[in-house]
Order: sequence, then C-alpha cells, then structure tokens
Amino acid sequence: MKLDESDQAILTQLNQEYVDAFMNADVEWYREHLTEDFEVIESDGSVLNKAQFLRNTANGPDVIDYKLEDVGIRIYGEVALVRATGLWTGRNGLQGLSRYTDVYVKTDTGWKTVSAQITRALRTEPRGRYKRPRR
Repeated sequence: MKLDESDQAILTQLNQEYVDAFMNADVEWYREHLTEDFEVIESDGSVLNKAQFLRNTANGPDVIDYKLEDVGIRIYGEVALVRATGLWTGRNGLQGLSRYTDVYVKTDTGWKTVSAQITRALRTEPRGRYKRPRR
C-alpha cells in the first residue's frame, strides 16, 4: 500500500496536538477532534465516553511533564493507528512511561480520533521481555 505523505504529516501533527491538548486541559480541541462516539480505555482500566473524557480533561493533567519518545503511524485507507511512547513526570515526582494507541478515521471534515487506549508504567529500569524482577 502506498503511503500518503500528506495524511502521515496531518496525523503526526494531530498526535502532537492531542498531547498538547492533554497537557493544557484543552477541552475545545478534543471536542473538535474526537468523534461523537469516541471511547478511551484509560491507564487505570476505566472506559470513558466522549463526555466523560471531556469532563476529565477539564480537571487538568495528572502529570507536570510529558515528552513523546517514539511515534508510529499506520494508515489503512480511511483508518489510521497512531502508536506512541511517552515519558512523564507525575505531580508527585514519580516518573514513568506510557504507551498508547489512538484510532483515527478519515471523515468529510478531516481525521478524527474514534478510540484510544493508554497503558502506563512507572519507570524503574529497562527490563527484557522475560526477565524476572530483582529481589
């Protein structure tokens, strides 16, 4: 499948804007860029619809810093998966990483996020896939 570079650039920008909206509690950005049936699986396992997500966003982020480390975008026609890793520092000083996958759909008004899933972990030390925790 031929990669559409303009869609790739748009999705890269939207991904950064999504993170910026999170850090700035920008409810209006999300209101415009999420589909009406948007759902997110939060890092605590809860599932929020768009209205719940917007209310949660208005409370502001639970982190003081978030930096994208790695972003991958796959486009499948009118659907795109944006997978990323970010490093964060919580209000309590703890540091961690998050990995997320956002699902975008191409609409008449542009790319919109229809779904998101977020996984967070405290950042202690790099571990291999099958390594046992240190005792």
